[in-house]
Amino acid sequence: MALAVVRLRGKHDLPDPVRDTLRMLRLTRQNHCVVVPADATTKGMLQRVKDQVTWGELDAEVLAKLLLRRGRSVGDRPIDDAFVKAHSPFKSIWDLSQAIAKGEAALRDVAGLRPILRLHPAVGGLRGIKRGYNDGGDLGYRGKAINDLLLRMVFEEGTAHGV
Repeated sequence: MALAVVRLRGKHDLPDPVRDTLRMLRLTRQNHCVVVPADATTKGMLQRVKDQVTWGELDAEVLAKLLLRRGRSVGDRPIDDAFVKAHSPFKSIWDLSQAIAKGEAALRDVAGLRPILRLHPAVGGLRGIKRGYNDGGDLGYRGKAINDLLLRMVFEEGTAHGV
């Protein structure tokens, strides 16, 4: 199983252990997203940065849409099925997203693919970035609800405000 982690808060006044953990997760800027495996090490890191990020279980359909819209190769070029087929053992973005969602693969299995997905701010805004998800805010663990947030953060051209 894979987890999507999105950084919601900025860089100001962070303790050194939190800053180091965010750097290890490659979350250097606000609205960046990474896909990580759901193992004990990652969960410990997420507990350390729970006041800066939100995370949850990622669906394969949402991951495929993220990779198609916001996935970039080295050189900041968009990726497509041909890129994935040429640089990995997977035939398409859909096959790659299925394998990542099951925990059988990682984004690093595709040579030349950037591990960070740069997203837009959420359409409709956030509830609050000072409270946890269960307390009426947006930070911390949110389970399957991360998929709804990610879909609001993927900007689709040609639609009104990305919805």
